[in-house]
Amino acid sequence: MSNNLLAGKKGIIFGALDEKSIAWKVAEKCVEQGAQITLTNAPVALRFGKIQALGEKLNAEIIPADATSDEDLENLITKSMEILGGKLDFVLHSIGMSLNVRKKRDYTNIKYDWMHKTFDISAISFHRVMQKAMELDAINDWGSIMALTYIAAQRTFPDYNEMAESKALLESFARSFGYHYGVEKKVRVNTISQSPTWTTAGSGVKGFKEFFDYADTMSPLGNAPAEACADYCVTMFSDFTKYVTMQNLYHDGGFSNMGMSPALIKIEE
Repeated sequence: MSNNLLAGKKGIIFGALDEKSIAWKVAEKCVEQGAQITLTNAPVALRFGKIQALGEKLNAEIIPADATSDEDLENLITKSMEILGGKLDFVLHSIGMSLNVRKKRDYTNIKYDWMHKTFDISAISFHRVMQKAMELDAINDWGSIMALTYIAAQRTFPDYNEMAESKALLESFARSFGYHYGVEKKVRVNTISQSPTWTTAGSGVKGFKEFFDYADTMSPLGNAPAEACADYCVTMFSDFTKYVTMQNLYHDGGFSNMGMSPALIKIEE
């Protein structure tokens, strides 16, 4: 059901790959709520994903962009404003990739050139997007920029590898750039720390099923699904959250505040 929360708003959604992607769900919800969007992903992802079908469904133009390239980001933002007919109101950064995770390298045996690539793609790209958007004066006053993160930025999840440090850096950029963007342009910047979610990227983490089941049992409300995360993103893009900025917002069914759950412990009387 549409409440037209984003009527008249324009935005860019990074990272939609297939129907499992949180970014895919966010794109659908944004259009359902009245927004106009452009979609973007890395050229290699466009070849292997299903984003073309999403673009057709939502009448959204797809603009390839390597998020580690300033030139690509400038083209993406400039073209998006031309296509959508004005400045943007929201941006979703849903980007993450680790070769060490993909290649199953242990955390204590990391290849550092791969680690640098992880940080560049998964975290530094967030700073690049905001810096380029500010340089181009591409975001309307009271606009909203969101990135997706995970609680491994604060707590130890051994198999999450150096993505944990990447998410910690991502969240720090939201706080630091959020200050400057707020002062200069009234743009708000936040991150959403989502439950483990069955995405193509997430399910590539070692032991993900056990990881997912543990969080689902520990959380009073269970794991938050991708569709609910998309609803939360829409809320954060709307005018109802105009004074929320520089925050890491947990969307995890209560997991982040749990210490122990009786559901995980078999008690014999």
